[in-house]
Amino acid sequence: MKIRIGYELDYDLPQPTPMILMLNVHFSRFSDLVTPDHMRIRPSVPIRAYRDGFGNWCSRVLAPQGKVRISADAIIADSGLPEAFDRSAGQVPVEDLPEECIVFLLASRFCDSDRMLDLAWQLFGHTQPGAPRVQAICDFVHQRIAFDYNDASVTRSASEAYREGRGVCRDYAHLAIAFCRALNIPARYCTCYLGDMGTPKPWPPGDFAASFEAYLEGGWQMFDPRNNVPRIGRVLIARGRDAADVAIATSFGPNALTGFRVWTDEVPETD
Repeated sequence: MKIRIGYELDYDLPQPTPMILMLNVHFSRFSDLVTPDHMRIRPSVPIRAYRDGFGNWCSRVLAPQGKVRISADAIIADSGLPEAFDRSAGQVPVEDLPEECIVFLLASRFCDSDRMLDLAWQLFGHTQPGAPRVQAICDFVHQRIAFDYNDASVTRSASEAYREGRGVCRDYAHLAIAFCRALNIPARYCTCYLGDMGTPKPWPPGDFAASFEAYLEGGWQMFDPRNNVPRIGRVLIARGRDAADVAIATSFGPNALTGFRVWTDEVPETD
């Protein structure tokens, strides 16, 4: 199948404002792009690009004062099948992990696993190590947190999400990641496009989605404690330790987000 992906972000800026934008499709899906996801900025300004320490594609701009629109519109090919998982994958002992996984065992700004060690072992120490343990974590988090857009917070940590029992998809991901790391399972935060294909209507407005990958026997596997079922058409944008590493937009100055639209829609087949 083919999927149309894109976004429109509208800002009102009181002064010229430096911004870092992380909105391009991840390099691991680049070859699936049927049409490019070029970033467009109106009014037009130069864009400087670089790779961050996790390999994500980042764009630097000096956004002008006034009304600014940042947008993209692309088509990407996808299998059209629900995500596949190896639910029998075992856990890799810490001493056998690749060096690049080690950073994803450590506590981070929003995944404060060091505060959750005792709780994690109390809740999940009896579960089968590996994919069954990660799935048990996702099942728990899916039930623990009540989803509500009005409960979004840019400063809520995993331990706070556990105590408060509310939040949005980033809170589900942060809590699951923190539990995994407390149990010596490398886990990394992912931001993605995720449409509602294959789910019952009516569909909510489009948005970016947070999920996470756990390193198990055979490599990294995607998990989604917010939805907790295999989904169709997930398109990876960026990976990092937590949401701070993969913010879609970081602005260095006052700003007002006046418009936000994201789409992830199946393209109808034509004869």
